[in-house]
Amino acid sequence: MQDTSPADPLSLHGVVPPTVTAFAPDESLDTEGTAAHARFVVEGGADAVFPLGTNGEFALLSPAERDRVVEAVVDEVGGEVPVIAGVGAPSTRETVARAEAAAGAGADGLVVVTPYYYPLDATAAVEHYRRVAAATDLPVYVYHIPSKTGNALSLGALDEIAAIDGVAGLKDSSKDVPWLGQAIDAHPELTFMAGSDSLLFAGLEIGCTGLVSAVANAFPELVADLYDAYAAGEEWRARELQSQVYDVRDALKRGPYMAGVKTALSLRDVDFDVGGLRSPLRTMDEDDRTALAAELRALDLLRG
Repeated sequence: MQDTSPADPLSLHGVVPPTVTAFAPDESLDTEGTAAHARFVVEGGADAVFPLGTNGEFALLSPAERDRVVEAVVDEVGGEVPVIAGVGAPSTRETVARAEAAAGAGADGLVVVTPYYYPLDATAAVEHYRRVAAATDLPVYVYHIPSKTGNALSLGALDEIAAIDGVAGLKDSSKDVPWLGQAIDAHPELTFMAGSDSLLFAGLEIGCTGLVSAVANAFPELVADLYDAYAAGEEWRARELQSQVYDVRDALKRGPYMAGVKTALSLRDVDFDVGGLRSPLRTMDEDDRTALAAELRALDLLRG
């Protein structure tokens, strides 16, 4: 298992939860709850944190709110673990602005999702990453999630992006294992992070060093145990824990899109509240909440 990548000054590895953004009942930003969640996952075994990913509802936040989220998380856990901030936007101009703001707030790295909504060819994608990487001195991690952005990167485009000074790695949520395997094979100098809970063990097997896990937002200790078992050479144990992650993932998928993680956090014995999701995303209704609680108790993940 490779622990470091030459192009990655942070040597990212282990569990990297895509932390949630907390909201008050009126859907205004709750920076205290956001920071508390980052603290929760770090205490649960996270090796780094990734605010403003998909689970962080970044696309539903204003630029000023995004900057406040990064500031809150850096103030809470910066210096203890790397904070890699999501800064992607549809335009290069806005992405650069958020990258500069994250650098100013003290983030350790930048996660840059491929631009979304408008179709993107390889030349445009490469130039986008070139300009973002040149904007700060922070390492850049490409975020590849074509099911949400509508823009997939070819292996050829990745070759060009990987050659850009400052590009340190890639978080892959494509669920295209052959693509990811070939990308890792072609670029051993980069850090690769598995971005799907269904492929944590598989990602480690083909060369990923990091696990960006939504399940880890609610149950960080479970995913930390999986990574630690694999790192210790106990693949049989890591496989067992991946099986449990499958069960948790299935339970969290109950109800509206992405509502499971915040509902699970509200069911845990924690001293903070991350609230619901920002509209138009919806929180679980009472029937789904009750059913989720029963499933998590059956998996021995809730007290009482």
